[in-house]
Amino acid sequence: MICTDKADHEPLRKANREAHLAYLNETGCVTYAGPFLDNGTMTGSLVIIEAADKAAAEDWAANDPYALAGLFAKVRVEEWKKVIG
Repeated sequence: MICTDKADHEPLRKANREAHLAYLNETGCVTYAGPFLDNGTMTGSLVIIEAADKAAAEDWAANDPYALAGLFAKVRVEEWKKVIG
C-alpha cells in the first residue's frame, strides 16, 4: 500500500499513531512498514502485507486506524512480487 497524507495532516497522524502501530503489530500480516518523509516530516506511508488477495488487502487497509481517522488523501493497494531479499 502506498498512502499519501492529506494536507495539514500532522496533528491527525500524531493523534492516531499509537493505534496505527498497534494495528500493524497485532494483525500479523505486515512484512514492512514505514513513513514517507519530506525534510523529516511524515507525509504518507508504505505498508507491505501478506494477504490472500487484493480484496483482503483493501479490507486491511480500510481498517487501519489512520484510514479510519481520515488521514489519507489517497491509498493505492497494489499487488507486489518479491524478487530480491
